[in-house]
Amino acid sequence: MISQFFVLSLRGDNIIFRDYRADVPKSSAEIFFRKVKFWKGEEGEEAPPVFNVDGVNYLHVKVAGLLFVATSRVNVSPSLVLELLQRIVRVAKDYLGVLNEESLRKNFVLVYELLDETIDFGYPQTTSTEVLKSYVFNEPITIDAARIPNLGAAAIFMQGSRRMPGTAVTKSVVANEPGGKKREEIFVDIIEKISVTFSSSGYILTSEVDGTIQMKSYLTGNPEIRLALNEDLSIGSGGGSNYEYGGSGGMGMVMLDDCNFHESVRLDDFDLDRTLTLVPPDGEFPVMNYRMTQEFKVPFKVYPTISDVGAFKAELVLKVRAEFANTITANSVVLRVPLPKSTTRATFQLELGASGQSTDFKESNKMMEWSLRKVTGGSEHLLRVKLTLSQERNANIKKETGPVSMNFTIPMYNASRLQVRYLQIVKKSKTYNPYRWVRYVTHANSYVVRL
Repeated sequence: MISQFFVLSLRGDNIIFRDYRADVPKSSAEIFFRKVKFWKGEEGEEAPPVFNVDGVNYLHVKVAGLLFVATSRVNVSPSLVLELLQRIVRVAKDYLGVLNEESLRKNFVLVYELLDETIDFGYPQTTSTEVLKSYVFNEPITIDAARIPNLGAAAIFMQGSRRMPGTAVTKSVVANEPGGKKREEIFVDIIEKISVTFSSSGYILTSEVDGTIQMKSYLTGNPEIRLALNEDLSIGSGGGSNYEYGGSGGMGMVMLDDCNFHESVRLDDFDLDRTLTLVPPDGEFPVMNYRMTQEFKVPFKVYPTISDVGAFKAELVLKVRAEFANTITANSVVLRVPLPKSTTRATFQLELGASGQSTDFKESNKMMEWSLRKVTGGSEHLLRVKLTLSQERNANIKKETGPVSMNFTIPMYNASRLQVRYLQIVKKSKTYNPYRWVRYVTHANSYVVRL
């Protein structure tokens, strides 16, 4: 299985290192970091998650500004090792509350104890926070909440009209709170990643939603939970469309292609009223993963055009329209466009009064970037890019431009319309009323527009 496990900072500092089989050189961390930092690929391209150097396989994931790496001499399954790394990350977050370089350094004794129980001689043993509580006895040293960076609007949890900052979910599931009294609360995330490809005429060629319902419980006594989803939820190919969409507030017909559930979920009432029953284990875990390829209303439409305006000149116009409700705001919207190889200069012209926007042109790889800090639903934004070319009248200028790729995060919005109708906690006491927080977040996985 794996020979070594180590965690590096983005500066190359070795924070955690464990050698399980002694068949890989101790300098592997330095070799890995040098290879990743000076990766020889296309300009700006990052190293892949799996590569081989001198007979050693390096597998890594990048989380919270840290590199979690496993090495192996044998031909292991890459997906298995990458999943193991992600589960180690999840366990560390459950125990430490917040995962960053400072928390790892302060809790290195606890982290090594977790690794000793998680992996034995390179073979995975358990990655369950619930099981590890019986074997790991060190208490985590928590980080002051004031020192945790702001996670932005996408980290806001909702309970009716009440709001809770995302830092509330960065508490350790095992640490005792000051005063000994534990705040009873449970957090539910509906996180979706959408992939859409548009033709040059604006039609949708492919569209897909990959979603997960994540849960993190701080409830004492492990009470039973009933999580109710849309009553009109259909699973399996049945045709139809999810196109009529007004935001995350209304419910309606939701058609998923397939889904799978956590081992703790009981489906006794699922066919009857789409209710999931479970006793949540400690730590964060995925209650349900799902996939949808039915047609849905896309959150953004992009209209790119490029034309010759002179002997050595061309103009690219980008128009972005937000198709969601004006009560919703998208964050960290970034559009990238590869420009013609003959481009020597790009001059940007934003709208009058535009704020929170920035542009950049990287001449080395002929890539332009347009960043918008916030985009309100229903709004339109325009950018004109005047290009200076080294060739006169380039006939292939349209073929060499694009496609447009887009990244964004939209809190309190989900494309599939999958909703939590209610979250019921079954406990005998009538006075027991813990806090229940629900958050919807949509990210762009692959959002591509052809010119």
